[in-house]
Formats: sequence, C-alpha cells, structure tokens
Amino acid sequence: MMLEIPGFLTPEQAEQFRDALLRQEWHDGRNTAGHMAARAKNNRQLAADDPVAQQLSDFILGALGNNPLFLSSALPLKVVPPMFNRYEGGGTYGDHVDGAIRSVPGTPHRVRTDISCTLFLSEPDSYHGGELVVSDTYGRHAVKLKAGDMVLYPGTSLHHVTPVTRGVRLAAFFWVQSLVRDDTQRTMLFELDTAIQQLSADAPDNPAVLKLSGVYHNLLRQWSDT
Repeated sequence: MMLEIPGFLTPEQAEQFRDALLRQEWHDGRNTAGHMAARAKNNRQLAADDPVAQQLSDFILGALGNNPLFLSSALPLKVVPPMFNRYEGGGTYGDHVDGAIRSVPGTPHRVRTDISCTLFLSEPDSYHGGELVVSDTYGRHAVKLKAGDMVLYPGTSLHHVTPVTRGVRLAAFFWVQSLVRDDTQRTMLFELDTAIQQLSADAPDNPAVLKLSGVYHNLLRQWSDT
C-alpha cells in the first residue's frame, strides 16, 4: 500500500525545519549507503549525531505517535529515528530497494524495514525534479508533495529520486517495522479500520460496529508478529 498523509507538519513547522536544516553541515550521502546503493546515490545527509538532526528527529517521532492515520496504516512496532537528506545541483538517487534491516545508531537495536517513509520539507515549486518514483505491481507512481506532507510505501518497492536541477529538496526519511509484516494484510486491516470508523461515526449504535471491531482485532491478533 502506498499512502499519502497530508499536513503531517504544519506549514509553519515545515518552514522552521527548513530554516534549521539549511544552517547545518551536510555530508556525502554515500557514506551511509551499502555497496550497491552507493553506486546510485548522489545526495547529502546530516550526520545521525548532529544535535539539530536529533532534535528534529525526536519531534517527528513524537508527532508520529499522535497521528491517527499513520498509526492505523503502519501499525508501528519499531521506528528507525528519522534522518534528513538534501538534493541539489543534479543530485539524484537511482533505482534501489531499501535494505531489509536497519540498525538504530548508538543502540544494539535492529529494525526490519517493512515500510519506507518520506516527509517532504521543501515546497514543490521551490525546486525542479526531485520526484520520488515508486514501482509496484500497479505501475510507477511519481510523488512530489507539499512541505509537511508524508508518503508511506512498502520497503520492498523499487524506487528512485529524479535529479534536482534547480533549487534544494529537503526531506526526512525513515523506516517502520510493523506489527503486521505482510503488506496485503496491513492494507486489509487499514481498510477495515477505516470502514469501522466511518460506520461508527454514521451509526454509532449499529451492532455491526462491535462485530466488525471484533473481526479487526482477531485478524490483528492472528497476523501480528508480536
């Protein structure tokens, strides 16, 4: 499932992120890429121990826990702390699939990358190119969202970022290990949860609400990894 979450950050918050990020020291993004990915990667990133990066990352983590759409769609178990990248001057990232396991910097913890997430921080009209292009069984999808909007997509997807030929593209990126490993099962649970919420709002006394909620939780119990 590929899902856009609009307004994850307010325009004011996104602007504050940009102002803080543009003042930091950026490093070659290939320093954090594996052997194959490094050949396709041409961007810059903030170091994981950069104090500003850590502060903004913590803010995103807190916001994730308060976003109902993220919680319902991702069913998060573990989240790799968000990192930040920068594309400009033709910077790009060719076709690749994200590594299956990510280590959490400074800890012994590892996370299975069920879901990849990109939080756009630059306004789309401030740079040329920079589309996130995701390929799946339904074709290729180009994504270039407003600052503060976020997109989630399966970590198994082949994807790339097109060259940024003008301006600067700033984004946060991170991965989620879900309670439910299988993307098809997660999608069904999300659609069922959405339908239950709609039915509950339209007819809160309908006995079907209780029955469907029971089905949802029993499926989650059956499919959950934990």
